[in-house]
Amino acid sequence: MKDKIKVIHDLFKDENNYQKFLLEDEFIFESGDKLKNITVAYETYGKLNEDGTNAIIVCHALTGDAHASSFNNPDGRDGWWDGIIGEDKALDPKKYFIVCSNFLGSCYGTSGPASINNSTNQKFNLSFPKVTVRDMVHLQKYLIDYLGIQKIKTVIGGSLGGMQALEWALLYPELVESIIPIACGAKHSAWAIGLNEIQRKAIMDDPHWNNGNYYSQPLNGLATARMLAMMTYRTNMNFENRFGRSVKEIIEKKPFYEVESYLHYQGKKLVARFDANAYLYITHAMDSHDIGKDRNGVVNALNSIIAITLVIGIDTDILYPTNEQKEIAENVANGRYHEIKSVYGHDAFLIEFEQMNPAIKNFLESL
Repeated sequence: MKDKIKVIHDLFKDENNYQKFLLEDEFIFESGDKLKNITVAYETYGKLNEDGTNAIIVCHALTGDAHASSFNNPDGRDGWWDGIIGEDKALDPKKYFIVCSNFLGSCYGTSGPASINNSTNQKFNLSFPKVTVRDMVHLQKYLIDYLGIQKIKTVIGGSLGGMQALEWALLYPELVESIIPIACGAKHSAWAIGLNEIQRKAIMDDPHWNNGNYYSQPLNGLATARMLAMMTYRTNMNFENRFGRSVKEIIEKKPFYEVESYLHYQGKKLVARFDANAYLYITHAMDSHDIGKDRNGVVNALNSIIAITLVIGIDTDILYPTNEQKEIAENVANGRYHEIKSVYGHDAFLIEFEQMNPAIKNFLESL
């Protein structure tokens, strides 16, 4: 495997300084499409032990990236999971070799619709092959082989990251000792698919989207998609406590509420850092998530998981309610369930570190 992978230095300039490699071998997507020269961006924290068995794979969510932690550069930008990864935290780089890669189809260094097609010298846009969660995991396996990892201590992630963790346990059971899927289900529900479709329609209805062949971002559509998503990531209680009916300013004799200002701000923040087509591809990948596909249904798939499993749910999550996590824990032979109590809803896995650290740490120490 290693001779098929070429390490790339300065493949392209970016402010994130991800490590990168190029898979020169032909990658076969679940759809049957094939693509050569796929680039993967990743970061590692800590050192791999001599027998290659102390690795932890961290999988990010929809608009995340490989920069899960600032451990390697404390003076740099914050990592999205600094509260979990660090010395004396649940994922301690002085104890484990932690790997986080940007998944297939994203726009933070790994190949996706925003990447350049070497055959045309143009962006792939919608000509990039359809991506599924299983495709994401299969590509990550190439990276794991390249890094010399012989056994994975655990695969952990929230939301879409949790979906990847489940697929890791099913696609590579001999490699994965345990998994920690957080705030996700065994399959994407009709509720979640419907919410994703509204977000996609907002993007595609923006005239600047131009059937995916845009020169400048469809800013309004992507911003609106993000605004809707933010409503599903939090809770009524959180918004009421934080904003209530406070007014930011009066515009043309009409109140512009603090909550409106917050949502507009979140929309503008995303369009400055994310690609609209990547958003479409990744939400479609999430909708493809169904561990029961080609495995005789969800229950049979869960019954077949041999990895020791800690499933973490969030009591106020309206996007992936706790009954979805309980279904996983109840049907995995070595499954257990832990619930986070929070006013933050789905986003709690990015916030409630005081509750998550001991739960994850105790689980890993019990292995």
